[in-house]
Amino acid sequence: MAISVNINGETRDIESEGDTPLLWVIRDELNLTGTKFGCGVASCGSCTVHVNGKPQRSCVTPVMAVEGQEVTTIEAVESAEAKAVQEAWQELDVVQCGYCQSGQIMSAIGLLQENSKPTDTDINSYMQGNACRCATYQRIKAAIHLAATKLEA
Repeated sequence: MAISVNINGETRDIESEGDTPLLWVIRDELNLTGTKFGCGVASCGSCTVHVNGKPQRSCVTPVMAVEGQEVTTIEAVESAEAKAVQEAWQELDVVQCGYCQSGQIMSAIGLLQENSKPTDTDINSYMQGNACRCATYQRIKAAIHLAATKLEA
């Protein structure tokens, strides 16, 4: 079954069953491996991509649900928020093992696009669906605050 999906600014015709999780299309068919598989039930956030600019878990999103929509993976984020988040992550050396970080970054970008000056409570609430097995939550929070400051400058 051919499904037309705009991924990272390019319309791609995907030959897949409509109920195939978007994650597997991204990783296995398009070879974009920055988006990770973590749990398969939308609990950990490792598979987060943006659909029409909003964070969404790709492991439970059927590819047919994004037909004709804009999907952005970690490989193609380019907004001011994305740049600020990536710089803050590097400056504060957030990453430990790194496995969850593409999902953390995609969610952080989404947060800052909705709320340019988040409080600790805002960050905790927005990021709660993103698990980090290395428990770098304090560094993630600090990096989001730093990214918000960078956006003000």
